[in-house]
Amino acid sequence: MSEPAFHLHFREMTPLSPLQFQKQLRLIEARRMMVVDGSTISHAAHTVGYQSVSQFTRQYRRLFGAPPRQNIEQDKALA
Repeated sequence: MSEPAFHLHFREMTPLSPLQFQKQLRLIEARRMMVVDGSTISHAAHTVGYQSVSQFTRQYRRLFGAPPRQNIEQDKALA
């Protein structure tokens, strides 16, 4: 399968491009690490492949609607 054909089929199955899908999975895993494992923001960001914590924080906020610290504190308060 050619790369353009793959991208077309991927978008038919998900509303995201393969790169966007991968980015979302990385952010979800980082969130799980911070909530469940108690990882720090920087440790979670680096573990899932971000070299820049500020870039991680920007992308996290776009996906979850709040910066990591605020989002994690809310999740822990609900638990």
